[in-house]
Amino acid sequence: MEMKDSCSVILTAYHSYAQSRIHLVDEGYAPPRHSPCRKVQYQGIDLLGRMSSRGTRPSPPPSPPERPASRDSQDSMEDYWSEVKNIEEDGQRGHEDLLERGSMDEVELEEAWLQDAGLSTLMSGALGEGPAEALLSTLTRSQAAMVKKRVDNYTLTVRKRSKQPTRHVRDIFSTPDKLPVDPIPPVPPKSPNGDMPSRCVHRTSSRVRPACPSFSQSTERRVSECPPCPPPQDTSDSLSFEVPYSEGTTAHHRGRQGDCQDCQRIRRDDHDLPTFQLPRPKLGLTRIQDLSCEDMKKIGYISLIELTTFYDGLGIELKRNRAARSKARDSGIFGVPLTTLLENDQKKFPGSKVPLVFRKLLSKLEQTGLQTEGILRVPGSASRVKHLRQELEQKLYEDRFDWEQVRHNDAAGLLKMFIRELPYPLLTLQHAPAFSAAQNISSPRQQIQALHLLIMLLPEPNRDTLKALLEFLRKVVAYEEKNRMGLWNVSMIVAPNLFTYRGKNAKQEEMQGAAGAAHLVRLLITHQDLLWTVPCFLISHVRKLNEAGASKKPPSSEKTKRKLLLMRRKTTEREKTERSELTDLRQGVIRVHAPLHAKISMAIQLDNETKAKDVMARFDYENGRGTRNTSRRPRQYLFEVGGNIGERSLDPETHLLDVYHVNPHCEWVLKPTTT
Repeated sequence: MEMKDSCSVILTAYHSYAQSRIHLVDEGYAPPRHSPCRKVQYQGIDLLGRMSSRGTRPSPPPSPPERPASRDSQDSMEDYWSEVKNIEEDGQRGHEDLLERGSMDEVELEEAWLQDAGLSTLMSGALGEGPAEALLSTLTRSQAAMVKKRVDNYTLTVRKRSKQPTRHVRDIFSTPDKLPVDPIPPVPPKSPNGDMPSRCVHRTSSRVRPACPSFSQSTERRVSECPPCPPPQDTSDSLSFEVPYSEGTTAHHRGRQGDCQDCQRIRRDDHDLPTFQLPRPKLGLTRIQDLSCEDMKKIGYISLIELTTFYDGLGIELKRNRAARSKARDSGIFGVPLTTLLENDQKKFPGSKVPLVFRKLLSKLEQTGLQTEGILRVPGSASRVKHLRQELEQKLYEDRFDWEQVRHNDAAGLLKMFIRELPYPLLTLQHAPAFSAAQNISSPRQQIQALHLLIMLLPEPNRDTLKALLEFLRKVVAYEEKNRMGLWNVSMIVAPNLFTYRGKNAKQEEMQGAAGAAHLVRLLITHQDLLWTVPCFLISHVRKLNEAGASKKPPSSEKTKRKLLLMRRKTTEREKTERSELTDLRQGVIRVHAPLHAKISMAIQLDNETKAKDVMARFDYENGRGTRNTSRRPRQYLFEVGGNIGERSLDPETHLLDVYHVNPHCEWVLKPTTT
């Protein structure tokens, strides 16, 4: 009877030893759609809240004297729901008045998608010779089929909406034997930013087949069967950057998914988490900050089309959130959009890419809090956090705020509060459904691929701020032995702050997506280096797009015509120089320009082993890098500029002869990076 009496306390769902009540899965992770144990946990927390409101709040359960690194929380979602309760007590879950969740109608949906994909001219029907035609010429068959489907759906919905007011009553109440001659076919699944009909959920159904027959046929011919699975004990693998991710969805469906280790459920144990190694292409790795802003804008266009095709191939149902037209704060710190914060910061600190208050809080935690037990988990004093927030609002930009008074847990509370109170989520309102939908992908490889494309789509302020957060979280996990915060613990604490749920079904959605959201945060932390690397197939798209745009650019202006005439006059004078340059190019000779070096130019003979780091080392040697004057200069990197790319900073391991073959008309410049 004593055991039964004590069991009544377990309903609070805070005891990790109540395995029958809080153990969510046996050995692996499954999408939490039908998990009654989460409901028990959340009801326990609600019960605790109601008891506290009546003044009968029970005492917290006793914790063991020495908390294991992260084993207890891997068996339950205790830390997640504790964080949810702390957030509810603070009463800060974002600004409901600034955000409105709702489904867009078909016309608005397709207009927004075509606009974000850089294909807005297709809505008018006049393609012409502009950027949209150049973009279409670089797409794969499956991507082109997806664009065609979106354009057809846009045209169809516009036609239907324009005809609705003039419909006859007999058309509305028509009998089944008086259906139209050419009925409208069922619409297949939409993009990550679109709605999918409820009847089109299972991808094995005939209704979710693409409208274009050539898509499935050509894809099946070009994509091979699913490759053999690696041995069960080997969880390390590499992720190919050469082929668009959407090309692998058909092959994965045709393979035996039940026998594929890649589709097995993910265990909560951090040691069982699959790891994907960064590939080492000869063209070199390209980080997001290595590309020019103009090229990254084109990367966004292509990534949206690729993500749409990728999700459509997986048969994922998605909805798009709508932002209400409410004016956000244009001054202050908390509750201010990232873009506004950065504009204010850059007035005082030019070149800032992460909000000042965010950087200060991270710096405070890194300096003194990484070894604090329970950092991020143990909440700070509510009254102190409120007082510190008010002081930050008043004194931060005046350099009068005393950071010495900020305790570790209070800084962690301010950091999480800043993320929650962003009027527009850090993962963006537009792409939040696509992030959440990645929870339902059974393959870890395809989850990483979905996150990879979504990171490419984030606006620059959101992407840079998210990267700063993930770098800090990785440092927290590195000190697990001292702070008792393992990877799964950190993920559970951050998830409810990063994935916010709003609306009348918010609690139900949060219960269903709790474990999946924490798992996505875990993937973001562990694979952040990979996720912030631009895939080679996207860069190849940009090169083709730039080449197509240059070839289709007509010399319409008078200024351009005068330039062409001037070039013709100088043709005879430059023939000898051009011939010698062509001879050098055939021999693999490039000329590297280094404006900041004493020797500003140097001819380099390329071979199969010449790398970017070799050219950098040669310039350093020729200009006496080890002297006192040169040692103060910022480190310089080799860039490819022009040709079929705007500008790209080359990885030191890049094989230059391969870059030379891909972009023979570029210039080679040695200079510091802008970041």
